[in-house]
Amino acid sequence: MASAAKERFDLISENLAEVLNPELLESILAEGRNPRVYWGTATTGRPHTGYFVPALKLAQLLAAGCDVVVLLADIHGFLDNLKAPLELVESRAKYYQHVITAILKAVGVPTEKLEFVLGSSYQQSPRYTMDLYKLSSLVSEHDAKRAGAEVVKQSSNAPLSGLLYPLLQALDEEHLNVDAQLGGMDQRKLFVAATEWLPKIGYRKRAHLLNKMVPGLSGGKMSSSVEDSKIDLLDAPESVSKKIRKAESAPRVVEENGVLALVEFILLPAAALRGNKEFRVNRKDQDPLVYTDIKQVHDDYRNDVLTPQLLKPAVTEGLVSLMAPIQEAYQASPEWQEITTKAYPPPEKKQKKVKDRGSRYPGAKQE
Repeated sequence: MASAAKERFDLISENLAEVLNPELLESILAEGRNPRVYWGTATTGRPHTGYFVPALKLAQLLAAGCDVVVLLADIHGFLDNLKAPLELVESRAKYYQHVITAILKAVGVPTEKLEFVLGSSYQQSPRYTMDLYKLSSLVSEHDAKRAGAEVVKQSSNAPLSGLLYPLLQALDEEHLNVDAQLGGMDQRKLFVAATEWLPKIGYRKRAHLLNKMVPGLSGGKMSSSVEDSKIDLLDAPESVSKKIRKAESAPRVVEENGVLALVEFILLPAAALRGNKEFRVNRKDQDPLVYTDIKQVHDDYRNDVLTPQLLKPAVTEGLVSLMAPIQEAYQASPEWQEITTKAYPPPEKKQKKVKDRGSRYPGAKQE
């Protein structure tokens, strides 16, 4: 592979956990063409700081000259155990477009190069529907369930829609006419299945780019549906500070440390994109600790030079600064504010049931 093509591939694969079928991308780059890559997000719960991770990767893909598509997967959201009720799907898709655009602008990505596609804009077409029928006749229940095991909510006697979800995601690669798909390591089984399934109905297999998973603040994966694991992109600074203070961050323990993960996957890469890759930790009566790579951070944390008491305020400051342009964009957009209320209506207050004690209890008004 020529040096220019190799540089582009190195940028495409940088910081990824794995690349499946890299030779497919390498051959496109060797020909001097631009790979077309898509990242899909089901429009369900409100996006959180974990969304910076794919956003930062999208920035690198754009810098490598890729054509990038963001799929707002509204039908996927509905199929995944009704996480997005049909009447809210349209508003949530609009909310996601506002948020993702704001995230990318916050890290300096020129969003005019991005293409946003709504899943329902093509997933109801006759050709797509026929492809879904063909694929569903060739894929077993066992294989569909296995492919979606880490992505689709699992439950006993689950709705059939959860089995369709992985099939739709495989078909999206063909119908969006892409060369590769970006996703998290939790989608690996689904990506492997797609490379097996698509050739069965006459379509080519694609490459897959797998991001590392960001640990949540309470351990495990950062998730929209687990309130204590995430920081919402519209959380106020005092809320961010409170969540970081409460987060699990045992001294000297680097593994599954959600606070350190925010430095590794979000703060340092975002600083690099903005041209000043450093993470600064202020200390009372001492010079600040300044880090330019995650290994330095991990080494100092293991040796207790960087303590949780020092780390947490620095992470809070970094996140609040990174989220400020997103929140400014929200405050400046009445349309976005209106969509938020429609997409995520506040839960209805339970009405207190008044006990009917009849008309003859002591103190009752007599007619």
